[in-house]
Amino acid sequence: MTTVLASAAVCPPGVPSPGWIAMDGGVITEVGRGRTPRDAFDLGRALLTPAFVDVQCNGVGDVDFSTTDGIGWSRARAVLARHGVGAFCPTFVTAPLDAYPGLLAATSQARADPSAGLAEILGVHLEGPFLGEAPGAHPRDLIRPVDVEWLRGVVRAPGNVCMMTLAPEADPDLAGTRTLAAAGVTVALGHTRASFERALEAADAGASVVTHLFNAMAPPHHREPGVAIAALTDERLTPTVIADLVHVHPASLRLAATCKPRFAAVSDSVGVGPGLIARDGAAWLADGTLAGATTLLDRSLAGLVASGIPVAQAVEAVTESPARLVGAREHGVLRPGARADVLALDPATMALRRVWLAGTPIPLAR
Repeated sequence: MTTVLASAAVCPPGVPSPGWIAMDGGVITEVGRGRTPRDAFDLGRALLTPAFVDVQCNGVGDVDFSTTDGIGWSRARAVLARHGVGAFCPTFVTAPLDAYPGLLAATSQARADPSAGLAEILGVHLEGPFLGEAPGAHPRDLIRPVDVEWLRGVVRAPGNVCMMTLAPEADPDLAGTRTLAAAGVTVALGHTRASFERALEAADAGASVVTHLFNAMAPPHHREPGVAIAALTDERLTPTVIADLVHVHPASLRLAATCKPRFAAVSDSVGVGPGLIARDGAAWLADGTLAGATTLLDRSLAGLVASGIPVAQAVEAVTESPARLVGAREHGVLRPGARADVLALDPATMALRRVWLAGTPIPLAR
């Protein structure tokens, strides 16, 4: 059955303008501009956008993806859906090498869950253990140099590793970067104090993303610009940012958006359990180290807009841009053939009004 949604502001992404979209069988079948079809559900002045895509999500609420069971996976995916997240990459931080096969198997099993109303799993983002001199909240004793043979095995394992954050310090000959890039895995630079020049060498080898810009990396210096300035000036590198207004100052968000109009936002959300303190929308270790966020991309979009970033660019940062990073072409856009993941937002506050995933209405989070 075809459902038609119309609004005074459709953002596919792009500059919002009056239009409508038709959905049938879980996909978008038509997108139109101007005159509203007679049978359309008119959403008035609501901003119609694609559902959010989160490529760095470690957990939700009290669910940590690295330790939860099948029920926890379903519960977390339902929460993500109710917050407007249509698709995401479960993210696993630094752990012993022999722990990852089990994590990937659990992800593969969760991904096969046919239940409706759940955010789709795009693939795994491994954030570690091949990190550098800015470990942040990662366990330092488990950080290690790149093991190329291990990488070759893990990219073939069930669970579909689609993205990996590593540091050039851990990959001195960049063999790991080249191995991942050749296998179609998105290589992100992060948790590093590598130089500007070293970051460009990593881009030469296939790195294409910089993980959570400004966080867990050397601060920019006018004579030693480092990875942060490489992310903002090299066209091959797309920075991701945590836009909870805790991890990054609004002025720094505006800088990123000005230098890289197609930057991507991530939640870096974590499941809060023992050892973490939740405060002000973020999670902290007892020693004051930031360990991630407790807010999701709905709040991130509002934070980006409140920071002065234009609505169309902010929407792209939480939809099309992250989807593009991991090759998820059916997500993050409103166009024929794309998955019918659609949000209706308050045009003034960016608050969620309605959610459809695969064309099915989803209740909002309370």
